[in-house]
Amino acid sequence: MLQTVKTKTEVYALGQHISMSVHKARRVIDQIRGRPYEEARMILELMPYRACYPIFKLVNSAAANASYILDSDASSLYIIKAEVNEGTTVKRLKLRARGRSYPIKRPTCHITIVMKDIFLNEYHIEYI
Repeated sequence: MLQTVKTKTEVYALGQHISMSVHKARRVIDQIRGRPYEEARMILELMPYRACYPIFKLVNSAAANASYILDSDASSLYIIKAEVNEGTTVKRLKLRARGRSYPIKRPTCHITIVMKDIFLNEYHIEYI
């Protein structure tokens, strides 16, 4: 008897409350969306932006999740979804002369990296 079973083919890594602006993280994320894992790593290593380091760590974490959960090779992984959402804003006061102050707003962001193994089929057939 044949039975089709749906398998999981996507894994993700999520970084929350990363201390940087959404706009600065998005200009890096836009460069790696839709690319293979090895190429995305190379791009992130060579780009001169500060946002590259936490995104590089998330891409490596998603690949490690894929090798553990899907038992897949790094050469067959693609970044199918990469998004940056706005997080909470840390608000502080900077003291100034004559007893005055002005606000400092430190934005944070949430980054999600979703990878897929292109050689795994979503459905496979099992013999019972």
